[in-house]
Amino acid sequence: MKKPLIATLAAAGIAGAILSSGAAQGARAVVIPAVKTDVPAAPGFQTAVLAGGCFWTMEAVFEHVKGVKSVTAGYAGGTKDTATYDQVSAETTRHAEAIKIAYDPRVVSYGTLLRVYFSIAHDPTSLNRQGPDSGTSYRSAIFPQSPVQAQVARAYIAQLGATRAFSGPIVTKLETGAFYPAEAYHQNFFDRNPTHPYIVMWDKPKLAAFRAAFPTISN
Repeated sequence: MKKPLIATLAAAGIAGAILSSGAAQGARAVVIPAVKTDVPAAPGFQTAVLAGGCFWTMEAVFEHVKGVKSVTAGYAGGTKDTATYDQVSAETTRHAEAIKIAYDPRVVSYGTLLRVYFSIAHDPTSLNRQGPDSGTSYRSAIFPQSPVQAQVARAYIAQLGATRAFSGPIVTKLETGAFYPAEAYHQNFFDRNPTHPYIVMWDKPKLAAFRAAFPTISN
């Protein structure tokens, strides 16, 4: 959970915590192939919903992908009445912290978004945990918004499994469920809170690693 981590960092001092953990130096992209089959490009914006740990981190990466119009932090996989941060953090609502991406498929494809998702946005081999955050709300899950998205995602997971690009098996699941936006203070958290301990320790290294690995699609 982010709350105890932040309290620990505040007590220890952010600089010392970063140096002792090595988190700032640890982010790196995994080299993986592009998708073999992609969602066809079409006029207008399309939507992708992805879960992969803290939505602050996921948002920080995907809002810097060329062709992405907006990224909304929120909750997917549970019900509307329990889609609040306090309830989701209690790990009793079945939600996953997730992001909803509005993107132009003529600039960036769904398959490319998945490549970023698997390569650097999160660790698809980590079950119910990403970095310092643990619990089912931090699970690796894709919420396809159409049958063709589901087909492409399922095929890509199989493709990556066959290439053995990762040190362990991919635990990412395809799930169904509505997406509910998170509270206003969670939106654009990275840009509005550049000195926040969690952002400095985990998200800035992640964004730097994304830009280094995907220079042609980063902004």
